[in-house]
Amino acid sequence: MAFSKEHLTGLYNWTADHQTGLFEGTPSRRMFDRYNGDQVFFIITLLLERLGNSTIEQGREIELLIINKLPFSSSSELTVFNWLEKEMVAIE
Repeated sequence: MAFSKEHLTGLYNWTADHQTGLFEGTPSRRMFDRYNGDQVFFIITLLLERLGNSTIEQGREIELLIINKLPFSSSSELTVFNWLEKEMVAIE
């Protein structure tokens, strides 16, 4: 089963339907908002794709890293993605 928004456990703000297309493609220098559910989901799914053979549990692990350990100084999607990738490699 693929990771979906329904698997997120945190409390988030959600982007208006007409703006959800903002979170497609690859991570950019756009400011990362850890409270925006669409952006958190975007980063999680990109990282799960990179990891390959991903599970819902891995998606939740990534979300917990964002909620509990992501430094507040991490400002762009690209910075967050790279930090999460290193953290997930360290866990495995």
